[in-house]
Amino acid sequence: MLYIGIDLGTSAVKLLLMDEEGHIKNEISREYPLEFPRPGWSQQNPEDWKNAVLGGIPDLLASFDKSQVAGIGAGGQMHGLVVLDENDRVIRPAILWNDGRTAREVDYLNEEIGRETLSARTANIAFAGFTAPKILWMRKHEPENFARIRKIMLPKDYINYILTGVHCTDYSDASGMLLLDVEHKCWSREMLDLCGITQDQMPRLFESYEAVGTLRPEIAAQLGLPESVVVCAGAGDNAAAAVGTGTVGEGACNISLGTSGTLFISSEHFGVDPHNALHAFAHADGHYHLMGCMLSAASCNKWWMDEILGDRDYAGAQAPITDEMLGRNHVYFLPYLMGERSPINDTNARGAFLGMTMDTTRTDFTQAVLEGVAFAIRDSFEVARSLGLEIRHSMICGGGAKSPLWKKIIANVLNVELHTPASEQGPGMGGAMLAMVACGAYPSVQAVCDRLVQVADTVRPDPAIAARYEERYRQFSKIYPALKALYPQLL
Repeated sequence: MLYIGIDLGTSAVKLLLMDEEGHIKNEISREYPLEFPRPGWSQQNPEDWKNAVLGGIPDLLASFDKSQVAGIGAGGQMHGLVVLDENDRVIRPAILWNDGRTAREVDYLNEEIGRETLSARTANIAFAGFTAPKILWMRKHEPENFARIRKIMLPKDYINYILTGVHCTDYSDASGMLLLDVEHKCWSREMLDLCGITQDQMPRLFESYEAVGTLRPEIAAQLGLPESVVVCAGAGDNAAAAVGTGTVGEGACNISLGTSGTLFISSEHFGVDPHNALHAFAHADGHYHLMGCMLSAASCNKWWMDEILGDRDYAGAQAPITDEMLGRNHVYFLPYLMGERSPINDTNARGAFLGMTMDTTRTDFTQAVLEGVAFAIRDSFEVARSLGLEIRHSMICGGGAKSPLWKKIIANVLNVELHTPASEQGPGMGGAMLAMVACGAYPSVQAVCDRLVQVADTVRPDPAIAARYEERYRQFSKIYPALKALYPQLL
């Protein structure tokens, strides 16, 4: 049988077709626009997601027997606020994960409601990207639209609704709304009341690997698929990517180097970082995970290459950077182009270069961008270490992981082994694997990971380079505290 994986990203949807043995049969991508109506704001039209998915699936399946498709699973960008009216029509553009308009709402939640109260209710504190602050923002600034809300959803859940007619979400994605009692896996009535919404306005909760329904007859006809195709609940993009890299069970780790960057540590037991620098979320395998998320990761290099240098030759720009140069760069880069979440939680933070001299070269800047992202990942890594977690190796995925140099830098900055999976398909592969479990092809998420995930190569840290980066990281860690008070004055 065949399975469709949907990776609903920020700039495009990626669709893949996979069989039960993990062979990727086909993959396509469909882009859609991203809106920045004001500085720090980021939103999209959910109808663009719908059109990209429904238009892309027939192309994905063009040369295959559609009767062999058994299931569909999605991994999607997290936290986005999708609001539907009484006719299930989209009320306004979705406010995305990297939107920073909710600074006042975040301050209200963290300072007036209180971090301890939020953590007790949801296992997390408020971050600008989370969904609850966006609901509060909408209630204040768009009261007419707020009054029309009949259903609140997340991006990939809107796609599942289009496919099945079921208002649903999964625990991993719902964990990032600041509305879910993560430990007990239910909506927090206190948080719903605080936001002025009801449980009837929330989608039904599922485990990621559970079936939420089958295709609507009209959608099945449009796609040329059997109505019996099962759609599973799917997962937030990071949890889905973790499934795709086999990061399940106790103590497994994955680094995702995509538009955003994440450090993902799975656990069979619920646990909370007492300082709330790392998110405590449910995992797609039915258990839990800790996660540090930086808002700009591979997107930093894309910004540097495309917007500043006007150069698409990424490999060529990195080619001059030798092992001898690693850990010896005097230029530092703060990767806070969209503000930052983990672990500093500062919407005012901005990117910065520091340490330039008259002999600084273009290559030094390029190296600094790659290193700045690695150092910021290490910031969350240090929090995990402070909790007693000893991580000696990690999987790595995402577009940035295609760079051998970047993987070498991260391996040495973190001083851990990095394993690259044989199939680097990210959330789409994880979504298809979850669909396999929903269809009964595998008995559990652990079982499908054990069978399908293989390591293609391993990057090991070099003791000399790691030692040099240890000193550089100590210097990097002093820069943000020195600039923090200045950032609000720059807005």
